[in-house]
Amino acid sequence: MAFRAAVITFPGSNCDRDMAVAIERVSGTAPIRVWHGDAHLPEDLDFIALPGGFSYGDYLRSGAMAANSPIMRSVARRAERGVPVLGVCNGFQVLTEAGLLPGALMRNASQNFICRTVDLTVENSQSLFTGGYDSRQTIRIPVAHHDGNYFADDDTLDRIEGEGRVAFRYVENCNGSRRGIAGVLNSAGNVLGMMPHPERAVDPAHGGTDGLALFENAVKSLVEA
Repeated sequence: MAFRAAVITFPGSNCDRDMAVAIERVSGTAPIRVWHGDAHLPEDLDFIALPGGFSYGDYLRSGAMAANSPIMRSVARRAERGVPVLGVCNGFQVLTEAGLLPGALMRNASQNFICRTVDLTVENSQSLFTGGYDSRQTIRIPVAHHDGNYFADDDTLDRIEGEGRVAFRYVENCNGSRRGIAGVLNSAGNVLGMMPHPERAVDPAHGGTDGLALFENAVKSLVEA
């Protein structure tokens, strides 16, 4: 059976095509494109991706309006059933606003939009998404955000650190995120939110391929399962 993935598009998404191309590059099958206003996801999905962009123009808070889109109720139900969900940049913001991940993404400490390639440390190499990396490996992935400053209270930070749910950390904290956190997993390990864009690092023409292992390991693990 072909690998079945879905990429959700919200009004203002601008990385949905990049995400779809990355998934197809690795899986050999184009993902299903799903509009935010749809009430239901297709059946038998292996993977769901929420791409970057500026959903609803980032009004209220980044991701806040998209988190209440009809499709997100279906995304939440699938996540509860164990379907892997990847949220990148604005997708990460949507996942926190929807309550699928802890914390919140705030305005960068510099108050400036940041667009460059950064170094990340792989903090957890045991998840579906990160199993293609070595623990403590340094990888280079682009960032492009204005509201990427990850915040959570001390108790929440201690809990996710203790449970090994920090997936990636900035080597040099570019946006003020608490404890340099760049990516977080849910307690079950099947939902990952990250501000850097792995889909922009899957081809040598992009300047690097360090994002490729994330998609390759996810697809390989799901196909073998």
